[in-house]
Amino acid sequence: MADQCAAHDRTDPPPAAGPKPGRMAQYRLGLALVTASAVAWSTAGYFTRLIPLDAFTLLAWRGLFGGIGVAIVSAALARPLGFRFALGGAGWLFALVSAATMILFIASLTLTTVAHVAIIYATVPFVAAGLAWLALGERPSARALLASAAAFAGVAVTAGLSAEGGWLGDLLACAQTLGMAGMMVIARRFPSIPALPAAGLSALLSAAASWPLGHPLAVSPRDLALLALFGLCQSALGIGLFSLGARYLPAVETALIGALDAPLAPLWVFLAFGETPGPATLGGGAIVFIAVGSYLALAAGAPSPAAKPDAV
Repeated sequence: MADQCAAHDRTDPPPAAGPKPGRMAQYRLGLALVTASAVAWSTAGYFTRLIPLDAFTLLAWRGLFGGIGVAIVSAALARPLGFRFALGGAGWLFALVSAATMILFIASLTLTTVAHVAIIYATVPFVAAGLAWLALGERPSARALLASAAAFAGVAVTAGLSAEGGWLGDLLACAQTLGMAGMMVIARRFPSIPALPAAGLSALLSAAASWPLGHPLAVSPRDLALLALFGLCQSALGIGLFSLGARYLPAVETALIGALDAPLAPLWVFLAFGETPGPATLGGGAIVFIAVGSYLALAAGAPSPAAKPDAV
């Protein structure tokens, strides 16, 4: 089914009298899927604080359980993966970038605060917009740019005024942000990539790369159960929803919705562990949340003209 998407080039002329019903439904589906993926991904800081293990051990089991989880999701959708690796160059590129991004993400969470990682990630709309413009010639809507500018203002408040965090963790979070933007552009440019096989492969690649660098066989039964929850609930669900939803949205809008991670991730950690962000981080996160929430409210009633038609 996904291969049919290759027939729809992004240079197709827009409809003369508003979006077609199919395009509107697909756009709203994309909004829902990517928003749900952001909520799932926002639990990463919670699991990282909950499980007292080094980053590579976390990554090894998270990737393994994440790959299993993607296979379960695929089977539930009656689309067995069959460990099919004929993804093509674009599919392998997506999987490799995704795996590298996973590693950078978890490593950054162990070296700086959850709030800093989340707020730095909120700059991804600018990075994705730049990459999409250079690679695809895709111009973001004025509405998306305005909301992105507001989100960036929140990031500037956090990064400029907060004394929390660590420079190495912040640097890795910046690299993770670049990787996520690249994933969004790849998914948008090649909507025929088999989303779930690529997502499962990326999880397994991150596990394979991390396994020899950690201590995966030394974990306790309790930690193993928590790692299974980590991989299934955060990794598999998050990347599965993202991979399915990103093809229906322009890259900058996908990135903007993903910025919901910024206010949600510190919230879960605060509620569970009392890791309280400083006033600057709270203020910046609030600005990001308002920007993204306002954009989603407007976008739900007025689909973007850049949404791809008839993608499946």
